[in-house]
Amino acid sequence: MIPVVVRDGHGKPVAGLKKEDFQLFDRGKPQNISRFTAEKAGGQTIKFTEDADEVAKPRKDAESVIPQRFIAYLFDDVHANFGNLAFARQAAIKHMSNELAPSDRAAIFTTSGQVVVDFTDDKARLLDALNRLQPRPIGRAAGQQCPDISYYMADMIVNKNDTSALAAATADTMICMNLDPSMASTAQQMAQGAAQMMLSIGEHETQVTYSVLKDVIRRMAATPGVRIVVLASPGFITTDTLRTEEMDIMDRAIRNNITINTLDIRGLYVDGADASQARTSRLKLQYDRFSARAEGDTLSELAYGTGGTSFENNNSMDDGFRITAAAPETYYLLGFSPQNLKLDGTFHALKVSLKAPGHLDLQARKGYYAPKRLTDAAETAKTEIEEALFSREELRELPVDLHTQFFKAANGTTNVTVMAHLDVKHFKFKKADGRNNNTITVVSSLFDRNGNMVLAITKTLELHLKDDTLDKKVDGGLTLRTPFNVKPGTYLVRLVVRDSEGQMISAENSAVNAQ
Repeated sequence: MIPVVVRDGHGKPVAGLKKEDFQLFDRGKPQNISRFTAEKAGGQTIKFTEDADEVAKPRKDAESVIPQRFIAYLFDDVHANFGNLAFARQAAIKHMSNELAPSDRAAIFTTSGQVVVDFTDDKARLLDALNRLQPRPIGRAAGQQCPDISYYMADMIVNKNDTSALAAATADTMICMNLDPSMASTAQQMAQGAAQMMLSIGEHETQVTYSVLKDVIRRMAATPGVRIVVLASPGFITTDTLRTEEMDIMDRAIRNNITINTLDIRGLYVDGADASQARTSRLKLQYDRFSARAEGDTLSELAYGTGGTSFENNNSMDDGFRITAAAPETYYLLGFSPQNLKLDGTFHALKVSLKAPGHLDLQARKGYYAPKRLTDAAETAKTEIEEALFSREELRELPVDLHTQFFKAANGTTNVTVMAHLDVKHFKFKKADGRNNNTITVVSSLFDRNGNMVLAITKTLELHLKDDTLDKKVDGGLTLRTPFNVKPGTYLVRLVVRDSEGQMISAENSAVNAQ
């Protein structure tokens, strides 16, 4: 699956495009777009069940206590310095104080893992966490080092054998240590040693950042609504050895319908030297510029690869948080099955374009890594059910109706019953031995007001029906009742039904205010 955002000349997302408007290439070879959907931002309308005594279809709009949008703010305190992190923190405080809607749930994470607030609408907790943000580098000492070698430069020296980069590092060593020309060989050895050490530190910091980002995506996959990650970072380097990690994060985000928006907290980047770099060689300054661009490229890649927005080279952090906390108004999901795919884990370059681009700009991921094995039918079914369960999208591929009822129990708890009415006569069956066979999986679940799953119950119906039974006895359908005994409160109800023969899914929402 490939999320694609199309924007006009003013940067506005373009709606109304069809599958026929796109073309997709895998390693330069045209591919058949087998799945296509146009998605719009915003959660589904949720209704409250009103009648607590009888089965009642939802009729009233749910109040703001039902979360619609989940935003995970991930602050990169590992790569940030005090200045740009403080710059972002002040804007984030203003943003969270004034711009979060009652139906939003926000969480704060840091790449160091030192500050964590799970999804909540408690602004006091969020603001307290923001005030505790501070730089937490791993392995790197504060202040300028001698020689001052960036992770980018270290990669060029050690992994790519770039003699110009080594020469720049050697010259910087000579300058910062006040060495005379006769000690050039010593300076070069020192530069090589510093590059090897910086490569190890930089790679570790990027791995830690990606590991935390994976954890955030894993947590967000269990939230029932619009899902956005705002990665506030000065950028970081992704070397060739870490490209598979980057692609894996994109795949995980896309699979769970999570948009990664990135905010470059360096603000407006001045592509030149300042007074503090007066004694730095010109060649070294050139590599510093290359490094700064590469750091920003990683942020852009994560955003573009998941259909998100990259806010960069701009000092308005207020605008940055407002823009990156929003999902694209319209985006498209293109799905394809690669032709003659080898299970070898190699990289496949992708290109998505419009047949008639005009003045439109298209944003899509640049590639993927081939899997090393295929999933079986049971694993595929499990994944599809989990994805539907933690989505807010309503699917109606099967004839299913959701009803709920609730009443207060004697022990102070509340009994919520989820009823799934299945019009099985119109399901697809496999005929064998004179019977109509199908396996139906029904998952009923409750989520609390902050989007946390309270409980999910799975039931499986093995249907082996004779023709007469299917035509007459189940003509009115089947109703499956799933009771929950919970504390009084407001709950989102999510029902997911999948059949094995048609491999189709239905999913519906409701809400109960069982106070």
